[in-house]
Amino acid sequence: MTREDLIQSLIPERVRQSGAYQVPDATGMIKLDAMENPYQWPESLRVELADRLAHSALNRYPDPQANGVRGPLRAWMNIPDELEMLFGNGSDEIIALLIANLIGSGRSVCAPDPSFVMFQVLANQYSVPFRALPLDASLDIDLAGWMDGLVEADPALIFIPQPNNPTGNLFSKDRLTEIVESTQALVVIDEAYTAFTDADYLDWAVTYPNVVVMRTLSKVGLAGSRFGMLIGHPDWISQFEKTRLPYNINVLSQTAVQYALEHASILNEQSQRIRQERARLTLGLSERGFEVWPSEANFVVMSCSENQARPLFDALKTHRILVKCLDGSHPRLKDTLRVTVGAPEETDALFAALDHLAAEFGR
Repeated sequence: MTREDLIQSLIPERVRQSGAYQVPDATGMIKLDAMENPYQWPESLRVELADRLAHSALNRYPDPQANGVRGPLRAWMNIPDELEMLFGNGSDEIIALLIANLIGSGRSVCAPDPSFVMFQVLANQYSVPFRALPLDASLDIDLAGWMDGLVEADPALIFIPQPNNPTGNLFSKDRLTEIVESTQALVVIDEAYTAFTDADYLDWAVTYPNVVVMRTLSKVGLAGSRFGMLIGHPDWISQFEKTRLPYNINVLSQTAVQYALEHASILNEQSQRIRQERARLTLGLSERGFEVWPSEANFVVMSCSENQARPLFDALKTHRILVKCLDGSHPRLKDTLRVTVGAPEETDALFAALDHLAAEFGR
């Protein structure tokens, strides 16, 4: 039997027909496509962290519970004492863990439409039914559509980002309350962008028996550490711990995160700078004739002229600026680009490129 025959017989068609997650080459580019914190740490702290990493016990398995991170993280995020934490190799691993528990159950997963693509990608990978829930004209929860969809889908899991990616907006608290109080599903509120909004739903994980909260350190300057967390009542966390892979947070990540939390004031200060730069980015894009969607995240979505998003995306790359082209990914995102909030000099470079391209793109 040939290798091709073996692949055909052993790899499910749903995998063969899918594509790998693509990350564009950003070599030499101003990188405004991945919602990363643009700021490095001061040199003195990087030297100190390097020394601590050098003394990590790479010959030993890491602490399986990452206990050195728990206390500092609880204090920094003001996590209520009633709640417990589970750590993942980024939020993606936690999403996968939650969905994997449904394999063979016949139960489904729901999420807003459009929303974070990995909710559907991972459901498909695990052959768990997925149901997209519609947003209204304001990109808020379409309450009637959600109620109908939830009755039909009978989900075990509902992922709800606050704020939403890729749209950047917060969903109505009143509508979200109605959803939580009307369903028997576990509602996972994804607060990946919590550092850039005043919204905070940790208390819902205390108040509601069917709510847990997911967070990540990727957006506040630790994307390279791949550190995500699920926060919820100990009864929920103890169940999900049973399917968490052992030693999933490596010793280098634990060391880096613990060190970062010892200097959490820098994370806070950088997040505030990003909030301020978001306002300047929004204003500058608006002044250049683009409709900018309201955002509570570290990115903004800009609407381009009809059929101009992809050409503008390509033109910006010739100026060494990489943004995210959303056009073609979803009907609601037609003619749009998503721009990560960068450092001021990166925003200036984007503005200069747009000014240079203004005549070509009719702005």
